[in-house]
Amino acid sequence: MGGGLFGFDISSMSGVLATSAYTNYFHVNGGYLQGAITGSMAGGSFFGTLASSFIADKMSRKTAIQIAAVIWIVGSIFQTAANGIALLVFGRVVAGIGAGIASAMVPVYQAEIAPKEIRGRVVSLQQFAITVGILVQYFIQYGSSFVDGGPKNPNQSTLAFRIPWGIQIFPATLLAVGMFFVPYSPRWLAGQDRWEEAIRVLANLHGHGDIGHPKVLAQYREIEEAMTFEREAGDSAFKALTQPRMLNRVILTVSIQMWSQLCGMNVMMYYIVYMMQAAGVHNLLLTASIQYILNVVLTLPAILFIDTWGRRPSLLYGALSMMILLFVVAALEAIYGVPNPRTDPSLDHISWLIMDNPPVSRAIVACSYLFVSTFAVTWGPTSWTYASEIFPTGIRAKAVSLATASNWAWNCALAFAVPTLFQKINWRMYIVFAVFNMCAFVQVWLTVRETKGKTLEEMEEVFESGRPAWTGVSRGSRLDRLQRDIAEGTVKVRLGGRRYEEL
Repeated sequence: MGGGLFGFDISSMSGVLATSAYTNYFHVNGGYLQGAITGSMAGGSFFGTLASSFIADKMSRKTAIQIAAVIWIVGSIFQTAANGIALLVFGRVVAGIGAGIASAMVPVYQAEIAPKEIRGRVVSLQQFAITVGILVQYFIQYGSSFVDGGPKNPNQSTLAFRIPWGIQIFPATLLAVGMFFVPYSPRWLAGQDRWEEAIRVLANLHGHGDIGHPKVLAQYREIEEAMTFEREAGDSAFKALTQPRMLNRVILTVSIQMWSQLCGMNVMMYYIVYMMQAAGVHNLLLTASIQYILNVVLTLPAILFIDTWGRRPSLLYGALSMMILLFVVAALEAIYGVPNPRTDPSLDHISWLIMDNPPVSRAIVACSYLFVSTFAVTWGPTSWTYASEIFPTGIRAKAVSLATASNWAWNCALAFAVPTLFQKINWRMYIVFAVFNMCAFVQVWLTVRETKGKTLEEMEEVFESGRPAWTGVSRGSRLDRLQRDIAEGTVKVRLGGRRYEEL
């Protein structure tokens, strides 16, 4: 549900942009004003993300997610009741704050409760929920667009946009209530010295309720040793983030979240209607809906196999493929497109069109579908997984909040800028995003280390090994060896006081 709020955010405008109800009521038709309206929610999310770590470290990851849901509900109410642009923007900013908190803390919570063998799969559910939220919101908007004679009716009722914005309240309500029935993060509990609760949660998650299970005891010991090391270092969370060994990771995760926006995916989500109009597609909402379906369906292979094929290959192949597809779209539009003759007022927000050339239009739509499918399998889930797993517990919430803030900052910038880019540089915009993918490929090759199969407490070994990122990491996990030693009796773990002893 937390990821679903992010998805509702992303597609909250895409389906209403082509309706007469929206354009006539708010008197908006592309350009800077539409960019400001769309980007206002991402702007709120940026600040919500920055605040999320303070709430999560003080009150728990679980409580932070519940607070996010309540804030989203309040923002949705304002949007639904909007009587002008000012109230609409205010509602979107408020809802954005909630979405920002949820988008940062949901993957942190997932990473801290998941077994290492399926951590990528569990955190990838965040991206799956985002895609489902995008799809559901889009189809709600698609259905609502037929209110009062359809989107082309100049007298269409405002229900065409109030219905989809009002329905956003329900998933947030389910999230706020549902979080009462899930456990606190065991690593957060340990950080609060609530060790008895932490071991009980670990037992319920990984040992079928058995506190003496070797896997539970092994995880308990690893968490305790990591906590002891962090406390002996004595640095505050923010000071620790600026230490060279952590600063490199912060820069890496901030960059990955930045590239996940600059790759061009959210252009496809926010302004797919504009892209299809420029390509000369006539059944805009239906054609765009296929893209949203592909985004959901193609996220499933990533969830199933991310812990098999790994994080690094996903990012590399994804960046390379998206770069090629964007270059193809740019070439098609440059060769076969023409300047907008301005004979149709509904297309005044676009300066370049494919006219009366169905094969080229279909080719551009196909490239769009392939692009979204590629992102769904690679960068979509992996960017969230990687940021949530490479930091120590004491600074994880703050580090992930910074990375996610990067995502929202660029999300906001693109939401604001893309309508103008469609007008000013038209097909050249795709070249810009293709070059961004090229840059992402280079950085991933040089700096991203593989983390699959490692526990959160083993990330120090992964990143401080001194080996180049492209040489890979050692096979196996320290947790597996410790679990085996506990099962064989060569290592014993006691709770309280001196918690373990080696024989």
